[in-house]
Amino acid sequence: MSTLSLARWLFALTAGTHFLFVALTLGLATLVAIMQTRAVFGESAVHLRMVRFWGQLYVINYAVGIVTGLLMEFQFGLNWPGLTDHARDVFGAPLAMETLVAFFIESTFLGLWIFGWDRLNRYAHLALIWVVTLTAYLSAYFILVANGFLKNPVGYLRVGGELRVDSAGALFTNPAALLPLGHITAGAFLTAGFFMTGVSAWHLRRSGETEFYRRSLRIGLISVVAAIVPAVVFGGVQFPYVHDSAGVPFMTEFGAEAMMFAWLWMFVVAVMALVKLPFTGWLLRGRIFLRVVMMTLPVPYVAMLAGWIYREAGRQPWLIYGVLRTEDAVRPIGHGAMIAVFTGVTALFAVLVVVNIALLRRYARQGPDGSALGRPEPAVRPEPVPSF
Repeated sequence: MSTLSLARWLFALTAGTHFLFVALTLGLATLVAIMQTRAVFGESAVHLRMVRFWGQLYVINYAVGIVTGLLMEFQFGLNWPGLTDHARDVFGAPLAMETLVAFFIESTFLGLWIFGWDRLNRYAHLALIWVVTLTAYLSAYFILVANGFLKNPVGYLRVGGELRVDSAGALFTNPAALLPLGHITAGAFLTAGFFMTGVSAWHLRRSGETEFYRRSLRIGLISVVAAIVPAVVFGGVQFPYVHDSAGVPFMTEFGAEAMMFAWLWMFVVAVMALVKLPFTGWLLRGRIFLRVVMMTLPVPYVAMLAGWIYREAGRQPWLIYGVLRTEDAVRPIGHGAMIAVFTGVTALFAVLVVVNIALLRRYARQGPDGSALGRPEPAVRPEPVPSF
């Protein structure tokens, strides 16, 4: 395999893996914020327990996802210097805004939310999770602006051998960025919705916490029902910006077929949920339905990854469509060095994925009473004062 192929496969593996973390993070953050809103204004104890339980799983996924994102972005400078040399202003500007404006705000307020339980006013604490959620979407938007420029270069002019920003308005309102944002938002709700339903169904088949997981299951199913049609609509309107691949047509065909099969499966489950949602008793007695939603938990991940492959593979052989070829952007390093980088980074990402799955599985199985998020600190008894 050539150096160029190794560099492309490495970025595909790391970007695709990170994208799966993002999907759950976006959707679960929103659902946690909605549950905390219900807990605060409705003074609902069960919703507060749900915030602690699902919030802890969100924090785990977010923390591991940060590491994958940082490693992925290192590749822009290490493996693809041609991209930063030719388009550092146009491509680098939204990435810098994502880091400085969105990521730091999101991580700072998330830290305040995690450690602010029982220390902050409940309304202030609620505001924190909504800031975290909104900045998460802002972060996704800036990333899509950079990615959209690669697919549909707009708002730039060429000065010598470099691309400079000519119209910030055109760059930040690029349809190749705005339309995917709607698609990813719907996909994030599907991912988080099926994650909640899958975990809740597992507990409903084994646990006596019926009220807690019944409510969680309903929230997850409502999320799925609300997002299933917008997901395919926002996906369809992007077709004008999906290019026919001259280099890897089998990848786009695979992505399209896997994506449509996964969406059809999720659509059938959503229809089943629409029938069952009004009849809570039937829902809880539907052992087959609970098994189906448990089996469906990984399907939105398949759909998101297949959609990403379909969207990105078609741009080849261009890195910036019609402007910069992929082969002209890769770093001309030795083949052995690229093999070493590919092997090391791939192994590290595999470890991170395994760690994330293990942690999510461990804390999901423990249930709400095993959540450490928001748990009151044990009272510390003062040491007795010795008498003399």
